[in-house]
Amino acid sequence: MAAFPRVPRAGTGSPPLRLTVGRRSLDVNGKTASVFGITGPDGMPGLTLDAGQRFAVTLANRAGETTIIHWHGQTPPYRQDGVAETGGALIADGAEQGYDFAARAGTHWMHSHHGLQEQMLMAAPLIVRSVEDTRADAQDVTVLLHDFTFRDPAAILAQLGGMSGHGAAMPGMTMPQDGGASHDMKSAVTGAGMDLNDVDYDAYLANDRTLADPLVVRVERRGRVRLRLINGATTTAFWIDLGALDGTLVAVDGDAVRPLAVRRFPLAQAQRADVLLDVTEAGAFPVLAQREGDRQRTGIILATPQAVVGRIASDADSAAPAADLSLEARLAAAQPLPQRAADLVHRMALTGTMRPYVWSIDGRTWRDHQPLFVSQGQRVELTFVNQSRMAHPMHLHGHHFQVTEINGTRIAGALRDTVLVPVNASVTVAFDADNPGRWLLHCHNLFHMASGMMTELAYDNVG
Repeated sequence: MAAFPRVPRAGTGSPPLRLTVGRRSLDVNGKTASVFGITGPDGMPGLTLDAGQRFAVTLANRAGETTIIHWHGQTPPYRQDGVAETGGALIADGAEQGYDFAARAGTHWMHSHHGLQEQMLMAAPLIVRSVEDTRADAQDVTVLLHDFTFRDPAAILAQLGGMSGHGAAMPGMTMPQDGGASHDMKSAVTGAGMDLNDVDYDAYLANDRTLADPLVVRVERRGRVRLRLINGATTTAFWIDLGALDGTLVAVDGDAVRPLAVRRFPLAQAQRADVLLDVTEAGAFPVLAQREGDRQRTGIILATPQAVVGRIASDADSAAPAADLSLEARLAAAQPLPQRAADLVHRMALTGTMRPYVWSIDGRTWRDHQPLFVSQGQRVELTFVNQSRMAHPMHLHGHHFQVTEINGTRIAGALRDTVLVPVNASVTVAFDADNPGRWLLHCHNLFHMASGMMTELAYDNVG
């Protein structure tokens, strides 16, 4: 049975759609785990909206504990963003919360923004189709990637050394006393001044499956597929490998880019990529995601009718390199920001260390953060300078920005909501302050955020 099929969509003017956060059992390589899930009206993961349909949703919490869900990639009023730290309401177990705002088209996702619940798979796709999507003759295939552990995420963070009085960013965290087993920890030094992969995982998932039992999606020969890739992993960047298929990248983070031919490219935590694939021959075609700095991988298989599907090893022949900006430097927004001078220019140093495990912005954790204040209507330019030994995928809530500079070289890059800042790199982004409120700005490595790497963008007229 295929995982993550499209959820039935309500028409305009229909009652709110119902999303439910709950517990479920998941088999991972022959072992059962209790994890979270976010299910739509038919009990399948996530939600798909039609072009022009509002995000009118009732979220029911049946998870057995308090939670809150962030609508990643959407730009709602800030109190509906799904973040307690900036004005959202936590949802008690058994309670419900309503949301109603204009949906932003594109490939997005939803995930917990409370404690470490995201690591336990409290995440799901959020697809908002555009008018162009509706007209296109293409089969939609959504793939949500994740890194998976059987262990309590709090035990992992405790052994990493996070939250040792240095400024935990996330509410709702409890700390175990035993610290856990050392096999889950990894600080893999890969070269001059670089660390990769804080945590070793038990498995890597594509739509809840490993390559021992991958999702097989039947596609038409001579048909077109719109592959919607979502990196929902908590700490893992992947290299996407389309194998024998030629892909055309048409959007990142839900925003259209000038079409770009791709076969293999990096996808950092929280980033999305929409790729058009033309299946011209009969056969089975793996789409793989390999963890940076390692041989481990996951993926799905696109197969034409009656094609024989062979087994694919969970380990590649060689380790993948570190995720980099090779793709970012080639991207160009289909609809770039209007040209204008920046009203506010700000530099942010990405700081922190593996030992002690404390991650910060300008040397400050969330506990003693200094908000970046902006005024409505300003063009804001932010430069992230990575002064640490790990890469950081930086995510800004409530806005989409354009990448305008990489390592001092100006570009007219993609519109995004999450950008990777590698070790020793600098990345500049620009956006218009057009959504008043309080908005988180943080690293989307969950354990980096949990140990302090988070601040906020605050409009000066919002309390």
